[in-house]
Amino acid sequence: MSKARLLPVYFESSKNQEFQRKLNLTKNHLKNEAEILSPVPLNRIFSKKANTMKVDAILFPRLIGDIYRNYHLLKEAGVPVLVMTSDFGTMAMWDWEIVSYLREKGVDVYAPNNLETSYKICRAFKLKRKIREKSILVYQDDPGDGMQASIFKRFYWWEEECLNKIKEKFGINIIKKSYKDLGQRAVEIEDSRARNIVDKENIETKNLPKKNLLASLKLYLQLKDDIEQIDDVVAVGTNCLNESYYSDTTPCLAWNLLYENQELIWGCEADLLSMLSHFMTYEVLKSPIIMSNIYPFLMGEAALKHERIESFPKVKNPDDHVLVAHCGYLGVVPTSFAKSWKLKPGVLEIVEENSVAIDARLPEGQITFSKLNTSLNKILAVEGMLKKYVQYPDSDCKNGAVIKVSDGKEFMEKVFSHHVCILTGNRKHELKILARIFDLELVT
Repeated sequence: MSKARLLPVYFESSKNQEFQRKLNLTKNHLKNEAEILSPVPLNRIFSKKANTMKVDAILFPRLIGDIYRNYHLLKEAGVPVLVMTSDFGTMAMWDWEIVSYLREKGVDVYAPNNLETSYKICRAFKLKRKIREKSILVYQDDPGDGMQASIFKRFYWWEEECLNKIKEKFGINIIKKSYKDLGQRAVEIEDSRARNIVDKENIETKNLPKKNLLASLKLYLQLKDDIEQIDDVVAVGTNCLNESYYSDTTPCLAWNLLYENQELIWGCEADLLSMLSHFMTYEVLKSPIIMSNIYPFLMGEAALKHERIESFPKVKNPDDHVLVAHCGYLGVVPTSFAKSWKLKPGVLEIVEENSVAIDARLPEGQITFSKLNTSLNKILAVEGMLKKYVQYPDSDCKNGAVIKVSDGKEFMEKVFSHHVCILTGNRKHELKILARIFDLELVT
């Protein structure tokens, strides 16, 4: 994607060597994240030239007290303001009062306190401008009618309303293709072409039958071929469980390879809301993120029965704990995110004989749950602690994660879906950047 477009602004009374020095420092700090345009004086930000440059934000490399008497120009411009007035790509301490004043006057001001936050702000600006050029590709034929129809018929991401809301809110394009056709084309790929991928990608194969590996790599190659024919695809998903009979394998390894080679976002079960949440969050934060199923201990037997386990693990304060598992393990975890990573045969009864799954672990420690709601006006940001992993050999949870949240009952009330995105680290304040720029309510 292109860079954020920032318009530097100066005060005519103080465009001097200090302004130019600060501007040069800012250009160097943001060289990979922003295109910085030619500076204009504050009283000319309404000029025809400035208004036709598709500016993402006004940039202040330097602030002075004149701003108190001219704040109305920023408010009327209706463009976000980025304050990077220190030598370190952040707000200078002495501009704290100005930033507070501008916010009280209704100006949308971003004042980063570290350089990494400055990067994330620029990425969010860029994403808001460019997202309407992007596409999500999904493979499905008759979603909801296949395996476990009583479950899949309930999901919002199949509804036309969901597609329409995504288009209306973000402008992102949803491309639908046949999963049945994809599966047939993948099977026809020569074995030799798939075998060449094994050594090239350094894939660990000892835990996986050769026929499962070849089937999975053929699906990867066919997905890769399809994606190369479409411009600006940022995420791909298949209805891999509900219509599993349309493919002789599962796409888990394909999603790993597509992410590692192209940073392409994946979507289990072609869940559009998860893919959109995943893409937007990763594009701004660039932190490890996966999607998975959550099973709050408070759900009791309803959760246990689905995973075919007898009881949740023994923990202190069980009501504040969540089991996380998807397709037998934690979920699709790219190799670069994982502390351990193995390919295994598929676990669930509803997948085909040649299926694969990924048995991987994120590092223990702080995590954040996140996802957009169905109305696309809220984004979840709930922090927790990944405490340990638990194994249930004769179940659909052969290796799941146990995550503690601060208040399990409130978590149950706030979370939007059984599918969530899980980010490593405490990311609430970083998600606030995304929420502000896209006019979303942050649900914590």
